[in-house]
Amino acid sequence: MKRGGLILAVESSCDETGIAVVEDGRKIHSNVVASQVAMHAATGGIVPEVAARAHLRWIVPVLDEAWSAAGVGWDDISAVAVTEGPGLAGSLLVGINFAKTLAYVHGKPLVPVSHLEGHLYAAWLTDEAREVPEPLFPLVALIVSGGHTFLVEMRDHLQYRLLGETLDDAAGEAFDKVGRLLGLPYPGGPAIMKAAAAAVRHDVAFPRAWLGDSFDFSFSGLKTAARRTIAVEAGGAEMPLPQDRVAELADGFQESVVDVLVTKTIRAAKAAGARSVVLGGGVAANRVLRDRLAQAARAAGMPLVVPRPALCTDNGAMIGAAAARRFEAGTRAGLDLDAKPSLPLARR
Repeated sequence: MKRGGLILAVESSCDETGIAVVEDGRKIHSNVVASQVAMHAATGGIVPEVAARAHLRWIVPVLDEAWSAAGVGWDDISAVAVTEGPGLAGSLLVGINFAKTLAYVHGKPLVPVSHLEGHLYAAWLTDEAREVPEPLFPLVALIVSGGHTFLVEMRDHLQYRLLGETLDDAAGEAFDKVGRLLGLPYPGGPAIMKAAAAAVRHDVAFPRAWLGDSFDFSFSGLKTAARRTIAVEAGGAEMPLPQDRVAELADGFQESVVDVLVTKTIRAAKAAGARSVVLGGGVAANRVLRDRLAQAARAAGMPLVVPRPALCTDNGAMIGAAAARRFEAGTRAGLDLDAKPSLPLARR
């Protein structure tokens, strides 16, 4: 079964409404995203019911814009793909029911895709500004986002072996919580990166949870250490810290997270005999993580393949990239497709 053709892909797992038209799992014809970040900033985090209602509001306009930008018709489309999980149940259902309707009305196959698989396959999307080589198998992929942090080995397409995962908080979740403690805006990841870039001194040292020889991660202890340090710095009062001290604390926290992520990824890649390393997920947009992992991978003789930042955050193109492989493998869903909020990519 061929992978060729255009796939219309729908992503609505959390707080981004994304629809894209992707060819052969590589070429993006259109990729439109309606973000809810500003909407959720007031509450400092995502309110599931609010997110689901926003998807209902934006999904048709996003489709119209993606369709117009792609300049194609339904006769050109080979399949409709949609994220089935993991994610927020209400948000997932909006995208799933929308995709099922499109597939039924236009007589197209429906291809269910894992959101996590989408983050991984974003590495196969070509970039408009530069040529992006396909990752080489075997590879080790680090997927790091607000809800997930894990390492997988891939010997071929759609073949996953879980090497390690977070035992508590995901890295992105820790960024959000520590960002809030520092008085920075939501989401915490970009805010901490921006604040840390202004640090003059780099002498704040937070703990690292190495967990022995394991490839697992743990960030709850780091989050607790950051909370205690910030409380002491503020003298137990709800007084804002000086901006220079916020920058230094943000820098120390970011260094702790990046150090653990990079060290464990390279160690896992060496142990697996990987020929390349893939980085994906929303936290992969962090410039310090990208640069540090690229340097470490290059020193180990392995290229790092990481999408441009806009393709690291949730979007429809990454779902289209993964769907091309699923479509080629014969994966199909019926109109009884339902949301799978806790869908894992791989198990041990």
